[in-house]
Amino acid sequence: MPSLPVVTENHSHVLAEFDCLDPLLSALRLDSGRLKCTCLAVSRKWLALGTSAGGLHLIQREGWKQRLILTHKEGSITQVACCPHDEDFIAIATSQGLVAVWELQLERRGRPERVSVSWEHRGQAITALCWDTSALRVFVGDTGGKVSFLRAGSSKLGKGSAFVIFPVQTITTVDSKVVQLGYQDGHLLVSSLSRCYLCDTEREKFWRIGHKERDGDYGACFFPQSRGVVAGQPPLLYSARPGSRIWEASFNGEVLSTHQFKQLLSCPPVPLITYRNEPHYNPAQKSPQSVAFPKLLYFGEQHLLTWTDSAIYVFTPQSGQLLLWSEVEDLVDVAVYRNELFCLHSNGCLSHLSLLSAERCVERLLRRESWSLAAAVCCMFQHAITPSRARKSVPIERLEHLRSQLSSSTQLELISQLEEVLAKLEPLDSASSSRRSSISSHESFNVLDCGIYRVISRRGSQSDEEASSIMNQSMSEEERLKEFSFGPEEDQVDHDPQSGERVDGDRSEQGLQFHLPLSFRPKPPRIALQAVKDSVSNFVKKTTEKINTLQMNSERWQRPDFREGGQAEMFATTAPSSEDMENEVYVEMPNTEADMQELRTATERATCQIQDPLVLLDPVCLVDTLLEWLPVLERILGPNELQSVAVDPSNMDEPPGEERWEQDCLTSYSEHPQESLCSSGESTGSVSQKKKEEPPEDQCESQLTSQSNEKVPVVPNGTPPEPVRAVSPKPVPTDLLTDLTQLATLYTELSCFRKQVEQQDDRVVPCVTFLRRYFFLLDKERVRRMCLLCYQEQPEVQRSFIEAMQDLTQASKVVEIINKGDLLRSLRSLREMQPHSAPLLLAHLHRLYEKHGEGAVRTFSQFYPTITPADVMIMAQQNHFLAYLDNLVQSQAEVQRLSFLGSLLEQESLRQDWLELALTHDAPQLSDTVTPDGQPRWHSHFFSWGYGRLLSLLIRLPADLSSKQKMAETCRSYGYWTGFLFLCSELQRHSEAFSAICQLDDISLLEEPDGVEPQTLDEWKLLIQLSEQCSSLAESVNGSSLSNGSAGCSQAVSPENLTLRLACTAGPERALAVLEECGVQLDLSPHSKLVCELLRVAEKRQRAVIQTMLERCDRFLWSQHA
Repeated sequence: MPSLPVVTENHSHVLAEFDCLDPLLSALRLDSGRLKCTCLAVSRKWLALGTSAGGLHLIQREGWKQRLILTHKEGSITQVACCPHDEDFIAIATSQGLVAVWELQLERRGRPERVSVSWEHRGQAITALCWDTSALRVFVGDTGGKVSFLRAGSSKLGKGSAFVIFPVQTITTVDSKVVQLGYQDGHLLVSSLSRCYLCDTEREKFWRIGHKERDGDYGACFFPQSRGVVAGQPPLLYSARPGSRIWEASFNGEVLSTHQFKQLLSCPPVPLITYRNEPHYNPAQKSPQSVAFPKLLYFGEQHLLTWTDSAIYVFTPQSGQLLLWSEVEDLVDVAVYRNELFCLHSNGCLSHLSLLSAERCVERLLRRESWSLAAAVCCMFQHAITPSRARKSVPIERLEHLRSQLSSSTQLELISQLEEVLAKLEPLDSASSSRRSSISSHESFNVLDCGIYRVISRRGSQSDEEASSIMNQSMSEEERLKEFSFGPEEDQVDHDPQSGERVDGDRSEQGLQFHLPLSFRPKPPRIALQAVKDSVSNFVKKTTEKINTLQMNSERWQRPDFREGGQAEMFATTAPSSEDMENEVYVEMPNTEADMQELRTATERATCQIQDPLVLLDPVCLVDTLLEWLPVLERILGPNELQSVAVDPSNMDEPPGEERWEQDCLTSYSEHPQESLCSSGESTGSVSQKKKEEPPEDQCESQLTSQSNEKVPVVPNGTPPEPVRAVSPKPVPTDLLTDLTQLATLYTELSCFRKQVEQQDDRVVPCVTFLRRYFFLLDKERVRRMCLLCYQEQPEVQRSFIEAMQDLTQASKVVEIINKGDLLRSLRSLREMQPHSAPLLLAHLHRLYEKHGEGAVRTFSQFYPTITPADVMIMAQQNHFLAYLDNLVQSQAEVQRLSFLGSLLEQESLRQDWLELALTHDAPQLSDTVTPDGQPRWHSHFFSWGYGRLLSLLIRLPADLSSKQKMAETCRSYGYWTGFLFLCSELQRHSEAFSAICQLDDISLLEEPDGVEPQTLDEWKLLIQLSEQCSSLAESVNGSSLSNGSAGCSQAVSPENLTLRLACTAGPERALAVLEECGVQLDLSPHSKLVCELLRVAEKRQRAVIQTMLERCDRFLWSQHA
């Protein structure tokens, strides 16, 4: 094998193919010569494939399972588009000119149906489909240049909407074939063979982008600016031009610059990483390319993608750079979703490519055990593998393991090249990982005036994946030993190459690819493996017996008196003989039945008393009834200490209830913390967990000591709490258990909300103690709701509840998946867990949050409404909760977000709390938006707020007068001026709004809906006077205008601009009269004088036209009267 060439350092990313879609096409029978795939579209959930027979196959991307087939008799499918904001809708176009919109109705488990059909383009080939980003509206373009749209009716829009047939409307007809359509924020982008047009669909206005024409298939697209320093700015437009050029235009259609990529494309193509063939790279291939880009697509987060029939190009337009270009054969169509692209080839085949960095590509290949391909990428992209920052994705141990997997007979040259790369590797803590390396691994950064680097990192992208990949390497001893085959059936499986591939594939999906290099790894004799198995089995057996002994001793432990006896007496008591234990169990069996009968009698008596309305509605009588029932419960189902003390007459003088237990427990933990922890009543799940961990005998004591120090919380009075009892110590009949659950849950709620009762009666057991002691009796859902209501006053109740739920779910298989650190697999297992019980799900989500932090919280929105924002608010930090809340609100349709957020605010006080949270996190500096005297800083409303969308919804929610006034003052104090102006408009506080607008110096704030527009001449006078005061103040302070010449004069709030705006509203004569009444001496500029003169002429003409129309109407009416 010849040596592999090294790729230049300016290429850090690759296009890689990891999945093979050929089996999917074979299952759909799309690989035959008679039936082929003609078009495709992709979304978060679906891969849609149109066929030449008129069928539309909807493939679920999770697992690549076919879900639906939609058939059409109107010809083959030529275009397909998935709705971006509602994946229940999909649009198609056929070869006969039919456009149809389907509603899949998967949520309601109904049959898919056509909700809209258009024959507007009959006889024309439809070339482009594009969805509205917020409404159920589809734009259509054909070869004749006609552009139309059709609306889709749906029952989701309200009653009767599904039965309304919306008419198809034609927007325009351009001069030639429509090549591509795009839609963003009310603007439609139409790219034809000769020009590119921008249409404002709301105002029905059109603009041509640029003045020069072209001839050919050239695409255009919108480029949202939603990240980095340009976040919140209007989208940009990119339009392809001849000669490998692309125009960059503003959202208003004005061409800003021209990007020339002809010379940048003179570099050799980056090799395509695929399992189909070996990567090929020719450094000598350097010649400029003049390429016509037929379509442009917004790709990933900051890239622009285009393609020809033989290559794919990825640009970074904001920096004017070429990220990569790779040769791909026979391309027909491409569909993208985030950083993934699906390619349709002329032979009907599909390929699934991913754009990722070279080190991440190596990590994925190693995870799939593609050793040769991973080694080739390492050798070709040495500049990306050798730096220290790549050690997080590709540790040195993995690369050494990769070298051991290569064949020394057939891959000798590749091994030598890989060894050269290993010699150049920098460790993770290398000095070369300086500020430059750390900053370059992020997406973007700013250099502030003071010299500080402000890094804008990618949330939850690479760091989370790196953390999960590191966690996936850890395996328990039992999982490692499962790799070795001890039986004859496993040997047969190992010799079957197909089954071996299947097992490896499953293992790679689970993330358990790398194992520790054991001394018996290279196929030892079966005798040695059998010896290892026997040794491990004996160790497990001994450990199990020891754990069972500890548990039995904890149940039979009669607590000794440490003042009279020594430590030896305790050990003698804790280890009774087996004969004594058998006799004791035999004697206690009839007593258990008697105890259950006594408990049943007391429970029925308490239930009958509670059913009396006089007792139920009186909290004091209700508590007394429960306190009469409580001693029976404690004596029969309480902890062993309470039972032994209740039976032993020598302990009658001891303090009752909680005080007695605290003394015993404190003595136990102070003198023998290890034995106390081992002998605590544990559930079966915790015992099985100890079996699985298999700690060595010499480390058992140290592990128990560390667990007692870490996992046993301490209450404020210094006493450790009782262990949680998740399993009943005695079998309880089902009917009795139901009544006990009702009484125990009622007592928990009363003890939680009536804390003052504890000080009045010594019989009362505190809420936390009762919850931990009788958790096996409680209604988990009611306790969860109780914790939400009392969290502010008693947070220890919530902590005890979560600890108890985690103990209860310790034996679940979901816990094993969560402990392995794979966030995606953990979420998938939680979604598949049925039924969705809120307490059980909450326990698992607590584990996920402890392991993954903010990355996990952002995904919790998919479990709404089972898990509410109140649950997440208690669980997560404030900044993490804000990220969850923002994701939850944005997951709803745009028209439903306001009402949905209002439904979350059941407590009115939450609105103010959430508003202050959003204003204090990921927000501009207060000194940048507010002056020392509390006034707005110039143009400070242009600062972007991290949770601006959430803030905009919070201030627009319906509220009473006092709440809006409080929100307005909060927005003012934090410098959120757009929200302050909106609230001032709602509160009719126009004078304060006009003062803030003059300070901000942006006349666009006088326009609705976001601004405040003067309604009367008095308000115009006030606004002109305030602007005059601000202008004079700025001149006295700075010696120049407030904007210092940095902003356009047309957007400044000056008396002259205000006079012109008033002249457009009320006429020039009245505007000048108002100016004189204000006492402002103003010399209008020649431009302003010309505008006023034109307004006078227009006003005269308008009056003349109106007079003529009135006279004609008058004559017509008199003629009819005559």
